Amino acid sequence: MPSKLDAIDRKILQELQTDGSITNIELSRRVGISAPPCLRRVKNLQEAGYIRGFRALLDEKKLGYDITMFAMVGLNSQSDADLKAFAAQVKKWPLVREAFMLSGDVDFILKCVAPNLTTFQNFIREDLTKADGVASVKTALTIECMKSEGMVPFGGG
Repeated sequence: MPSKLDAIDRKILQELQTDGSITNIELSRRVGISAPPCLRRVKNLQEAGYIRGFRALLDEKKLGYDITMFAMVGLNSQSDADLKAFAAQVKKWPLVREAFMLSGDVDFILKCVAPNLTTFQNFIREDLTKADGVASVKTALTIECMKSEGMVPFGGG
């Protein structure tokens, strides 16, 4: 397993995050090594945790999820047990696509998608605000996504 990434490992990661469906032969050609060592490097990068998995990026709007909203959640308590309990609950809600624990005035921010505003409002009323330990919820409806880069920046700041 690589303890430190070399230039080839970085190039492999950059190519795979751009196109995770690339064949090993094409990947090896792009990074300048033969196919067998390229495949070994990919497996090593997976085992070391640099590559968490592969998936297709889907267009949520084309699949009927027209609404993207953010919910800022404040809890009654920030004890470790309460934070973990809320995080466990968040993982069960399918409308929540991303969740981050924050420092400051807001404890969590949740990125949610829904097919329509009514579905999202029902989620807020019936699930989120009634969840154990929730003290406050503020929401923001997105107007337009200006940037969505689910990739790690390589080669610059």
